[in-house]
Amino acid sequence: MKTVSENRCFGGVQGVYTHASQATGGDMTFGLYLPEAAEDGAVPVVWYLSGLTCTHENAMAKAGAQRWAAEAQVALIFPDTSPRGEGVANDPAFDLGQGAGFYVNATEAPWAPHFRMWDYVTEELPTLLFNAFPLAEEAQAIMGHSMGGHGALTIAMSFPGRFKSVSAFAPICHPTASDWGRKQFAAYLGKDEAAWAPHDSTLLMRKRGFDGPILIDQGTQDQFLDLLMPEALSEAMASRRQGGIFRMQKGYDHSYFFVSTFMEDHMAFHAKAIYG
Repeated sequence: MKTVSENRCFGGVQGVYTHASQATGGDMTFGLYLPEAAEDGAVPVVWYLSGLTCTHENAMAKAGAQRWAAEAQVALIFPDTSPRGEGVANDPAFDLGQGAGFYVNATEAPWAPHFRMWDYVTEELPTLLFNAFPLAEEAQAIMGHSMGGHGALTIAMSFPGRFKSVSAFAPICHPTASDWGRKQFAAYLGKDEAAWAPHDSTLLMRKRGFDGPILIDQGTQDQFLDLLMPEALSEAMASRRQGGIFRMQKGYDHSYFFVSTFMEDHMAFHAKAIYG
């Protein structure tokens, strides 16, 4: 692992690091914010998964999360959204290929050799982080935006007991029924839709739910609302009687202006779940 940069931030340190990844077959970059309390011992962790076209840097620079992480004394992890670099498959479309890993393990050519973001985010990166930094493995939460909201919800529901809470900003809620999902899942996972189901938060909610609190914010003026299908997940939560909060925020769109507006709420939500 190599240090790209480390900057003092709200009493803690915002770092950027690279490492060789076996999961993706190349170098990966991630951001990690450690609050001041990490100087004295292990601190809780909040994962932030970003959306289409993003790198580790978008939320790290635009979401304003470090201020609230410092107040709660929790760490923030900002992984990249896909493998990158020479020899890594790509596509001219912004919603497929580099920057659009969808947090799945691809099984189809040409994506399978590198696009194993599920293993990277759920296995390889956690192992590296908990071995290298003062982070409390027993006190984790996860959140994300758009494609990253999809990833946060599906991962949280697939690993019972790992995360104290999950939240999302404008998540892709029902990808097996949306053009943001069917296109990518067919490319990455093949035509058998049975392989898609474990990566659809609406279907997972219907099947198993989440063993903790959920917070979802969705803007009413989101330009991608028809692709996100928040009503499907909301209905699944209500049908299951899942404990959680689903908020439609009047006038907000899909941008980081929306994310940064409600970041304080989400960080406070996770801090409450972590600390009780």
